Amino acid sequence: MRITGISTHVVGTPWRNLTYVLVHTDEGLTGVGETRMLGRTDALLGYLREAEANHIAGSDPFAVEDLVRRMKYGDYGRAGEIVMSGIACVETACWDIKGKALGVPVWQLLGGLSDVSDNRVKAYANGWYTVERTPEAFHAAARRVVERGYRALKLDPFGTGSFELDHDETVRSLALVEAVRDAIGPERDLLVEMHGRFSPATAIRLARELEPYRPAWLEEPVPPENLKALAKVAARTTLPIATGERIHDRIEFRELFESQAADIIQPDLGHLGGIGETRKLAATAETHYVLLAPHNVGGSVLTAASLQLAACTPNFMILEHFNDFADAEIKKVVRGAPEVTDGYFTLSDAPGLGVEFDAEAAAEFPQQQAHFDLWAEDWHKRDGTARGTRP
Repeated sequence: MRITGISTHVVGTPWRNLTYVLVHTDEGLTGVGETRMLGRTDALLGYLREAEANHIAGSDPFAVEDLVRRMKYGDYGRAGEIVMSGIACVETACWDIKGKALGVPVWQLLGGLSDVSDNRVKAYANGWYTVERTPEAFHAAARRVVERGYRALKLDPFGTGSFELDHDETVRSLALVEAVRDAIGPERDLLVEMHGRFSPATAIRLARELEPYRPAWLEEPVPPENLKALAKVAARTTLPIATGERIHDRIEFRELFESQAADIIQPDLGHLGGIGETRKLAATAETHYVLLAPHNVGGSVLTAASLQLAACTPNFMILEHFNDFADAEIKKVVRGAPEVTDGYFTLSDAPGLGVEFDAEAAAEFPQQQAHFDLWAEDWHKRDGTARGTRP
């Protein structure tokens, strides 16, 4: 079997463009992969056009490792977010082809279930708080998440916070967290996101003030470039630290593991080079007793791919899910889209990823000039209109 070419489709919303890559073969099998780029979708499409000619066309889709290495190192330049995201789409599609050809789900090819007694993966909701930034509105929105059966949710309550957070904004942010904890009760997981906003001193102060609400983790409390700053925060709080969505090469996690500054890592399978690269990272994390909770802001193909990884990973913790709340209508572009029931995904035993891309449905959502600015007022509404002036 040989790859004859690729085709790309962009599904657009005001705040995110989702890129789907179909890999075609001379035996009629087609696989699909997905990633979400912020402000770099056209650059990704340009890279994929070049990679198709230089590396992809004519390759054996079963030889995934060989194709990944050629795409990553064959152009000599250091692979960053665009290249690793392109690799992820193609690599994921190859696993999909492989599973379909052999008649088994991808997780079966990766070693099988890590827990044969349970075929479920816990989910947490994100994108649910596209409401006014008041305790009353957040409380009502969180109740709707609970009513849908979720047992965990995440929020960034900190508005436009950057490095510091003044007294009034601190009080407002904590009031939002208090309202959400009250709405979901003590038995559900409350995950707090900081989006790399703060200085270590501010993050440490806020972590202390958040402790009464028992967050299951504190995510990216400081910008991701300085691991010593992250270690400083980790050493001064009892809250678990989660980070890693903005690291795009598994090798770059080495220093994070050595620093012991993170309890949970959050690689994005769609940016890290795909299923195989993320599986290798998960195994390394396991040797450091670190849990895996992938960043997942994509659509249903990326969710399905992340679930293949979850199935065979002993240190897998939980999977993020936007698509019941933000842009829920885009689920129609994927047949067999994974669904959350009573707070869990059920693993599919269908061949490959267990989903199929619907190009006709995708045509209803053309690419947009998507914009998402975390330092703009009302960014959390995810409607593409917010514009800020900082980081």
